Amino acid sequence: MFASSSSSSTTPRRRWFLEILLAAAVLQSGSGSGAALAEPVPPLDSVPSSLDPRALPNSPSGSYAPAVVACPAIKPAIRSARGGLSPEETAWLPIRRNATIDPMLDLLKRANIPAFDVEAYINAAKKNVSALPNIALAVSGGGYRALLNGAGFLAAADSRVTNTTGTGGIGGLLQASTYLAGLSGGGWLVGSIFANNFSSVETLRNGSPGSSVWKFSSSIFKGPAQSGISILNTASYWDDVADQAASKVDAGFETSITDYWGRALSYQLINDTDGGPSYTFSSIAQSDQFKQGQTPFPILVADGRAPGTTIISLNATVYEFTPFEMGSFDPTTFGFVPTRYIASNFSNGVIPKDGKCVEGFDQYGFVMGTSSSLFNQFLLQNITSVAGDVPDFVVNAITGVLTDLGNDKNDIAQYMPNPFFGWNPATNGAADSIELDLVDGGEDLQNIPLTPLIQPVRSVDVIFAVDSSADTTYFWPNATALRASYERSLFSKIANGTLFPPVPDADTFINLGLNQRPTFFGCEVKNFTLQEGQVPPPLLVYIPNAPYTAMSNVSTFDPEYSDAQRNDIIRNGFNSATQGNGTLDDTWMTCVACAILSRSLDRTGTAVPVACAGCFTKYCWNGTLSTVNKGEYEPTFKIGNETTVAATSAGVRGMSSLPVSGLVVVVMGGLVGLFLLV
Repeated sequence: MFASSSSSSTTPRRRWFLEILLAAAVLQSGSGSGAALAEPVPPLDSVPSSLDPRALPNSPSGSYAPAVVACPAIKPAIRSARGGLSPEETAWLPIRRNATIDPMLDLLKRANIPAFDVEAYINAAKKNVSALPNIALAVSGGGYRALLNGAGFLAAADSRVTNTTGTGGIGGLLQASTYLAGLSGGGWLVGSIFANNFSSVETLRNGSPGSSVWKFSSSIFKGPAQSGISILNTASYWDDVADQAASKVDAGFETSITDYWGRALSYQLINDTDGGPSYTFSSIAQSDQFKQGQTPFPILVADGRAPGTTIISLNATVYEFTPFEMGSFDPTTFGFVPTRYIASNFSNGVIPKDGKCVEGFDQYGFVMGTSSSLFNQFLLQNITSVAGDVPDFVVNAITGVLTDLGNDKNDIAQYMPNPFFGWNPATNGAADSIELDLVDGGEDLQNIPLTPLIQPVRSVDVIFAVDSSADTTYFWPNATALRASYERSLFSKIANGTLFPPVPDADTFINLGLNQRPTFFGCEVKNFTLQEGQVPPPLLVYIPNAPYTAMSNVSTFDPEYSDAQRNDIIRNGFNSATQGNGTLDDTWMTCVACAILSRSLDRTGTAVPVACAGCFTKYCWNGTLSTVNKGEYEPTFKIGNETTVAATSAGVRGMSSLPVSGLVVVVMGGLVGLFLLV
């Protein structure tokens, strides 16, 4: 396999290169799904269901291409971030916050915090919305690994999913949350849920007849296996993708590899013929569920790349996409454009008198592809791996188009015309460029979408951060993303008044087991030095990917998963979120409730319940360091019993073993075997 190296010293870019090589080898060998042993405990039960109706196919062209439209009476304009949140988000928030009260109360009551009348507390707090806990969920990048592991967490947090509101269950956390953010693979998860009318993970996993949604057993390079969505074979699949991208060119707009990647993604994530080419991200705001505050506020994240450069640093501008706006609170851009009109003829923040308005540029798959553009090069390099299934003329045509786009821009999404052209020229490095280049939201190492959620204007109290990053040699997280966000907060010019709790080094994370269990950061408000007008950052509940019932450390670039392996990884995320439905810690649900209440208790001057003090002692990082490098990180299973333990194939990992009733499950290099203990 690969040469041994420190789990904390493998650089993200070197690891990315290794994964590319590995994934290419997997593709060429035709393998990708590994063996699965017995059913993990507790299961995420399967029940009959069908996908809900989709969001709105409201592109004015009726297809993938954007189209020029008549401008509204009051022309759209760039909004300065100095004004805080948009009028639309500001108006929506009270609706959502009120809708979170009942599910939050139900969740907190089930937590049963001893000697604390949670019903009286919430009833008093709801008279002043600012006193209520404000919850956000963040799902990291990491390809399908992140989608599936994050799906397990969201399934556990969703009261609509079977077996989530019983003993040890955290069902209702999703319904009680105000914000739900994702990037890259986590953005696919968030995007897919909202594209399909806020369907539950359970519903998406179960699917419906003729739908290719979440059918990952058919590689994205080969296209969907089902014929019910008008695709009969790989050749016609790629031919349709190319035609849709070409329609954008015919309409007068530039394309990038992201157009092809986003179109291919959509077949797997959006339950519509040809992956819903006419669906737009801004249409979420027009859905009844969203308007009535029955869903959280979705945010996808991408990074800006300065013109003429290829390096992404922590000083890069972080852009967010919401149903209302796209833009950044960073002091570089410090402005927002209406998502619906993102490709209109803006100049210096306004549309000239004779300027045109454009709709449909925020095509749903293109926005998801923008947040995950790291995969563009993977698409470019591996399209020929399916040559046996695709006629040569199709492969040659697609690779020719992709290659013509240029190797120096193979990881970008082109937003042209640049909506921020001429905007904030003193600080905006792209102000004089007609093209805005956006890249994968994790390329600055902030692989968890926290920047939008720590903005003081959003007043978030607690963030549940699901980390499926591949930071170690064998693709487990060591909180590189948290350290990147913390380090960025120390750069006053780019941090712009945001604060972030301190986090330890990679070796400490591994040595203290902080990447094997939930950990709270920023527990003590008094530890933050606040300037005038500043507020404490949210309490951060870190939920790392770890092997509870499955070896979920599959490669970021593994393109193919059997239904059994998909389900195993989802269950593993479910077990991570619930600590095995409380079997690993029967106080976990109480501690989740205490984390939710923490900032609210401080804000209202309410004494911390004794049980919560115990939770904070157990789960808060107390500043202890253990910086000795102890070699490769190779965890074993956290849950198993005398009869059953689950394993799924990983792209690369070392040897792990777990005694089970006289047997040892040995996993090495993706091979699984059972050996009798002598």
